[in-house]
Amino acid sequence: MATFGSMTQADSERSDWLLRAWLFTLAALVFAMVLVGGATRLTGSGLSITEWQPVMGAIPPLSDADWQIAFEKYRQIPQYQKVNKGMSLDAFKSIFWWEWGHRFLGRFLGLAFLLPFLVFLARGYVKGALAWQLGGLFILGGLQGALGWYMVQSGLSQRTDVSQYRLAAHLLFALLLFAALLWTALNIGAGTHRRIRLQTLAPRSVLLSSVILALLFVQIGAGAIVAGLKAGLAYNTWPLMDGHIVPSGLLLMQPWWINAFENATTVQFNHRMMAYLLAALILWHGLRVVRSADDDGMRRSAIALMFGVGAQIALGIWTLLAHVPLGLALAHQITAVLVLGIAIWHVHTLVRT
Repeated sequence: MATFGSMTQADSERSDWLLRAWLFTLAALVFAMVLVGGATRLTGSGLSITEWQPVMGAIPPLSDADWQIAFEKYRQIPQYQKVNKGMSLDAFKSIFWWEWGHRFLGRFLGLAFLLPFLVFLARGYVKGALAWQLGGLFILGGLQGALGWYMVQSGLSQRTDVSQYRLAAHLLFALLLFAALLWTALNIGAGTHRRIRLQTLAPRSVLLSSVILALLFVQIGAGAIVAGLKAGLAYNTWPLMDGHIVPSGLLLMQPWWINAFENATTVQFNHRMMAYLLAALILWHGLRVVRSADDDGMRRSAIALMFGVGAQIALGIWTLLAHVPLGLALAHQITAVLVLGIAIWHVHTLVRT
């Protein structure tokens, strides 16, 4: 918790509330960025802006001449020449606005972080370790923007889409920022007092909940690889893949490990298997916490996590069987972020309550 010098208890509680509200709002903005970023990727819009102009790029084309210039730059890249040859200006505008909206949200997030942070710093609401922590989160956000441009660059010269490796890294960086914002918000005003609970619950439950959280990050990264390779379209049956639990062709590429990142069959298979593993771990852990915990927050967060992962898996199966339509694919992606947020809340209840 931040220290506030000579502030009264009421002032301290009010400043804590403001800080938490601000950080939760920032986390919601990151959530929105992931949603718009997913739509940008699924609509093939991510390469429509071929330059990185952090300041001037905030202004979209305002005249017919400006639109023609932007369109002509897009015509020079392989995606237009090999995939979208003959695209109309109106069709270009539809993909341009997705990418511009994604970048605009990033700029807005930077301002929504920096300006209140400076005000809180000047008023003494943040100081010491919390000030350094928040400063680090701002730098992390800037690095995320740079990584986004690094991702876009991968699709401007040789490829017709972005690298699945850079796509996964960009998404995971965003989720790391989302997680850090949530954790920091939950910490403010939480104190360090730990209630007495059944000795059989901790520390194993803390360890397992942390493992589950780490696996959720891995699974979402694997989902980005699926999206990058369009591997969701490789097998649109469930529970079997091409009539088999373990399909053939998992290790066609050499060296063998590259199959996990570039073989659509292996990528989809791994994503399915990780989902089953996570479901089993979360169900076992959640039921154990519900039966044994003496704290309502622990039980509520465990129940929410079980329901969340169940809904996410159901959405994933529906998306797969429906051949990955835009709406379902977006719902599947954003529910994954919600489940991650619930997992962070759950770990926090175990560690900090």
